[in-house]
Amino acid sequence: MKFLRCLMLAFLALPMLVQAATVDQTNPYTMMDKVSVQLFKTLKADQPKIQANPEELRIIVKKELLPYINTRYAAYKVLGSNLKKTTADQRDAFTEAFTEYLVASYAQVLTQYTDQKIQIEPAKAVPADRSIVSVRVDIVDNQRPPIRLDFKLRLNKKTKEWQGFDMVAEGVSMISTKQSEWSGELRTKGIDAVTQNLRDLAAKPIKIEKK
Repeated sequence: MKFLRCLMLAFLALPMLVQAATVDQTNPYTMMDKVSVQLFKTLKADQPKIQANPEELRIIVKKELLPYINTRYAAYKVLGSNLKKTTADQRDAFTEAFTEYLVASYAQVLTQYTDQKIQIEPAKAVPADRSIVSVRVDIVDNQRPPIRLDFKLRLNKKTKEWQGFDMVAEGVSMISTKQSEWSGELRTKGIDAVTQNLRDLAAKPIKIEKK
């Protein structure tokens, strides 16, 4: 389950802090394929640097993954009904902290990279009236049975580009999980306390765990 949770976090990371790379985002299937291929290529090539300084993974996440996640939309989904109780400044601060928390989480997860392979669902036509799609990704690891993940992507109607915002593994949504995890604290302590907690979590150093 620990491995599965790591994969869930790692692959959710499919624009906010950096300029997007030259990946066509007009088709969610081909975008997922190209982003994933580039990510694993970079991880493989940069292993010496990563082993020497795991903080390098933050840079990789921001460059290879973050441009393809709608972090504000994801953050607002996590806040759920609590969103109505916040100010614009609070929402901005929460989104920024949530984004850094995701970067740190993905970076930590990617320390477990051991040349896993991925299989992306073949591209298909997306109906003109569809603004949310799920793309299936199978994680193939010689040490474990294949794992199926379904990534949710949302169409930005202004730019006509697709961006990831959630992932479902074994029927469990990452957004729903974080909603449940943080809803109590949001109610009792408020968004400012949760925002600070996210900042603290994001500030923790990235460490390579011993196998």
